[in-house]
Amino acid sequence: MFIPRKVLEEKLRQLLAEDVGEGDVTSAAVVPAGLKVEAVVMAKEAGVAAGIEEVSILAESLGLNVTADVVDGEKIINGQIILKISGDARTILSAERTMLNLLSRMSGIATATRGLAEKLDKAKATAKIAATRKTALGLGYFDKKAVQVGGGDPHRLRLDDMILIKDNHIAIAGSVETAVKRAKQAASFSKKIEAEVTSVADALKAAEAGADIVMLDNFSPKQVREAVGALKKAGFFGKVFLEVSGGITEQNLIEYASAQVDIISMGALTHSVKALDISLEVTQIK
Repeated sequence: MFIPRKVLEEKLRQLLAEDVGEGDVTSAAVVPAGLKVEAVVMAKEAGVAAGIEEVSILAESLGLNVTADVVDGEKIINGQIILKISGDARTILSAERTMLNLLSRMSGIATATRGLAEKLDKAKATAKIAATRKTALGLGYFDKKAVQVGGGDPHRLRLDDMILIKDNHIAIAGSVETAVKRAKQAASFSKKIEAEVTSVADALKAAEAGADIVMLDNFSPKQVREAVGALKKAGFFGKVFLEVSGGITEQNLIEYASAQVDIISMGALTHSVKALDISLEVTQIK
């Protein structure tokens, strides 16, 4: 994932502006104007670093000096220094929480994703872990990038990425076949069409109607195998991409992967992530 630096700076400054409000009254009251300091950003638990690029860009855009000791995607340990920041003390303290929130959340997402991806690799499974659109409002880009840093697939970034026909679309259209056919007639050739189904019968109907991707929603591993068997018998297996979503955990991940699906999407990667514990400490006052 890449966006031009100036666009990324604007996204980051919006996050900072939300936190600063009309001014950091604490730093203004306690910290002398013009004071220079050095600080370190330190991991307080092991995980996978993510958000290093973003925090570095934010700090540099504020006139601070930054040295990154790790890169995004690198494994880090408890007590490891990941960034060194120096410059205006008030600026560092005003941006501290925004920088740490971003680093902690992105690193938490990357850490969780990496753990699941490595579990699939160890089992020699071909399925790939993916995120969903269950991201924090305003943080979609950062959440999705963190999944990618962790070795997962970001899935749709926005509604205009692809056509994903869900249960309510089908309810309004009347059937999955009607929904897929309408999508094929209206959509650009450049947009893939995915249909979310809740039964083996509808999985077959979606494939027959021309869906590129069939999402098996809240299927048990046994039901996934039944759907795969039916698609094989009908000649669609290997011709449509198979995604499974809903009810998937670290404990049953391999059972789902062994059912021969292509993508395993998990909303928990972003909607209930455990942030990695990361802190900033001033180490020298100049």
